[in-house]
Amino acid sequence: MFKLNLKIALRNLWKNKGYTFINVIGLSIGMASCILIFLFIRYQLSFDESIKNENRIYRFVTEWKYDAFDDYSNAVAIPAVKTAKNEIVGIEKAAAIFRKWHIIRVKDATGKDLVKKDETVYYVEPDFFEIFGMQWLYAKPTTALNEPNTVVLSETAAKHYFGNSQNAIGKNVTMGNKTLLKVSGVFKDIPKNSSFPLNIMVSYQTYPEKDDECWDCVSSGNEFYILLKDGLKAKDIETSLAQFNKKNYADRKVAGNQNNKLEALRDIHFSEHYDNFSNLTISKTQIYGLGIIALFLIITACINFVNLSTAQAINRAKEVGVRKVMGSLRKQLIVQFLTETFLVTLAAMLIACVLAELAIPQMENLFKGTISVGLFQHPIIFVFMLCLVMFVGFLAGFYPAIIMSGFTPVLAIKSKIKLNNGGLSLRRILVVVQFSIAIILIISTIVVMRQMEYLQQKQLGFNANEVMMISLPNDSLNRLKHENFKDRLLKIPGVNKVSYCQDAPLSPNINSSDFTFNGIKNKDFEVRRMKADEDYFSLFDLKLIAGKLFAKNDTANGYVVNETFLKKVHINNPQDAIGKLINSTGQNIPIIGVIKDFNDLSLKDNISGLTISAGKNNYWRAAIKLDTKHLFSADKKIEQLWNSLFPDQIYYSSFVNESINSQYETEKIMGILFKVFAGVIVFISFIGLFGLMAFVATQRTKEMAIRKVLGATTFELVKMLNGSFLLMVFIANLVAWPIAYLIVSEWLKGFAYRMELSVWPFILAMCITMIITLLTVSIRSYKAAVANTIDALKYE
Repeated sequence: MFKLNLKIALRNLWKNKGYTFINVIGLSIGMASCILIFLFIRYQLSFDESIKNENRIYRFVTEWKYDAFDDYSNAVAIPAVKTAKNEIVGIEKAAAIFRKWHIIRVKDATGKDLVKKDETVYYVEPDFFEIFGMQWLYAKPTTALNEPNTVVLSETAAKHYFGNSQNAIGKNVTMGNKTLLKVSGVFKDIPKNSSFPLNIMVSYQTYPEKDDECWDCVSSGNEFYILLKDGLKAKDIETSLAQFNKKNYADRKVAGNQNNKLEALRDIHFSEHYDNFSNLTISKTQIYGLGIIALFLIITACINFVNLSTAQAINRAKEVGVRKVMGSLRKQLIVQFLTETFLVTLAAMLIACVLAELAIPQMENLFKGTISVGLFQHPIIFVFMLCLVMFVGFLAGFYPAIIMSGFTPVLAIKSKIKLNNGGLSLRRILVVVQFSIAIILIISTIVVMRQMEYLQQKQLGFNANEVMMISLPNDSLNRLKHENFKDRLLKIPGVNKVSYCQDAPLSPNINSSDFTFNGIKNKDFEVRRMKADEDYFSLFDLKLIAGKLFAKNDTANGYVVNETFLKKVHINNPQDAIGKLINSTGQNIPIIGVIKDFNDLSLKDNISGLTISAGKNNYWRAAIKLDTKHLFSADKKIEQLWNSLFPDQIYYSSFVNESINSQYETEKIMGILFKVFAGVIVFISFIGLFGLMAFVATQRTKEMAIRKVLGATTFELVKMLNGSFLLMVFIANLVAWPIAYLIVSEWLKGFAYRMELSVWPFILAMCITMIITLLTVSIRSYKAAVANTIDALKYE
């Protein structure tokens, strides 16, 4: 029986090659897109899944609750590390892991550098390896970092520095200029889908600030993990944690109602408030959004199949009638029609796998190598593809099978079958749904693109054009060379200005702290403290509105603050702020000037209250204003000068505008994905519309010929055929607009600075869909309208 059904199915599919092609193409593109989205979602959900005891591992995080805002950090104060181990009940093991950046060297017998590289280094307590169950090639996790001045390397790092893993054991590397570290172990490389991109780990006993006792000093690189005792959950130690917070923060009167909370290991990658070492996070909302887009894609492709199958039902009425007269049962006919559907679906899946495999390298390039996916990575991918075939097969094939198998034999044989109004209405509803989905994605794509244009064009309050930031060694020895370096930089043709600073005006790498203002403790917000020299203001064109800027020969410190700081401390007149005292470092320092606001964080955030002051010990960057005409030649000469003065260091540079744009990388990727998937859905929708139009035109061939004989013009015939389709697309726009508005409005709320949402994206989406619909259906309707009348009347 199956063989017979298969043979009949293949014959019918071949007989209707055009419609089969449209169905296969639509389904294959939709399924390929779904496979790619599934691979991406599975990859994101797999973060940290292979870690032993993952359900018992938690990260300590810190939060502050000021009167006017809340703040969050993935890190802890250093003294919390040893205190938590002793005071919180239920902890089996605990370990700190602190991130720093150092130059790592391997030297030969003469002291010459064989390898020199700027690396991210992690200071780690030995229990970290026990908590996370890391796999080792050489050494034991319990003894690897027990002693000071020891280091363990990943397999890749060991090969980079020593040629192979075994050679690394017992060898020495130099951290910075003089800290000698002995390699005591080599561990297997951490996979990409991990929140811990660890390559070099140094014993925690080597960390110079491990005995720090500042409870309100929290650096974003200082993380702390615990392994709860077997059978315990985070809620089981809430009471003990609350006592810890009260004793060490509330009783010590630490500012901002600071306290620690626990975050589960598997929540780290999806955290919206807390960062991690990999700097790779994605919210659950974004994952759900991608899942919905995948569902939209496959529903759109299935709607094509349902519409074309039900439209062709009349052509197969005689076949159904004859088979029923010959004794076929309805369930046998349903099986027959579902067999055809599954053949089309299987063919589409094979093509979809090829398309997905071809698209995977492009997707990995889009994410700049931060993801690694493949069709054969995990058995669950094959389970998904099988489920997708079953889901699409039943979703696309069940309704047409029910309709066609229900034809009355007598009427079917006499070709008097007509689809009732319910069937016709369902097709119209499906077309409206299909185009509503396409229109929602088109509107979303337009809004995302316009918001990105807005971010790039918005004036930030400072001039970053042709400003290059370069690294500046700032240890005590290299600090002596700063004055000479600056003087020589200014002599290079093409270098207009130079300023030493902590970072560019828009930067997340600026510390913030609580403070007192004129002797009164502020409980509303923390102030960001930026360090820069006297040339910073002119180089970035920051505008002074009251007071003065500090000068090179000033003997006393002074703060320059921004307008937002004054608003937050309720000062309306900038001149009134001059002379007021700020204490954020244990010393009262007067305000000497006020500058106009500029965006100090990405445009997702509001402008912060900010102080700028001199601070030579915190100058980690040199900002260099270049002449456009000498951009490349000056860059090379700057690097040569830098290397001659700081030969033991590693030079790196970047342009400020590039750094600013990189903060919106996620939104750029989202824009590209929206464009791709909107294009896919529009393509699927319109090839389905073309196929449906072709069938309608064929069904009404005789009617059009009679109308033509009675005097109807070609334009009137085209208008008659096009009218119903244009009406459906118009209704789809009306349905899509409010849904799209809610979606894009919610997305725009993620930006403190955003475009004004007007009606134009909606009008543009309507114009796009109406014009493409008109062109799509007009091609087929015009062909039908100009057909030979005599041939058309002989049609039956």
